[in-house]
Amino acid sequence: MKEKLIRFMQGRYGIDQLSRFLIVFGVVIVLVSAFFNWGIAGLICYFLGWVLVIWSYIRVFSRNVSKRYAENQAFLAKTNGIRTFFQRQKNIWKQRRVYHIYKCPGCGQKIRIPRGKGKIEVRCPKCSTTFIKKS
Repeated sequence: MKEKLIRFMQGRYGIDQLSRFLIVFGVVIVLVSAFFNWGIAGLICYFLGWVLVIWSYIRVFSRNVSKRYAENQAFLAKTNGIRTFFQRQKNIWKQRRVYHIYKCPGCGQKIRIPRGKGKIEVRCPKCSTTFIKKS
């Protein structure tokens, strides 16, 4: 069965970030419109969600790889700011286990200080302001 699927998908585009987004967004719209009774607006949202899911699967099974690649690159370019914001926040939360992150009172620069060193004098690398913080 696995070999048949592999043979079927040869030459087809497959799933990418835009396809994943369309599937998730479409399913969320379908579920929200199914739980809330909004009348005709809910029915339109319900069908719109299914159209997004179907469009995603059409993209996945498409043989026009260059066009699907261009669509995905345009999607990634438009959502770059949002994605980098969330990646930056995720990275900051990972660093908080090992470091304290303070802002310089002089210039606002973020400074990482290792945890567990007691009270230390911190010098800002940007403006050379010194201040005392507990690490």
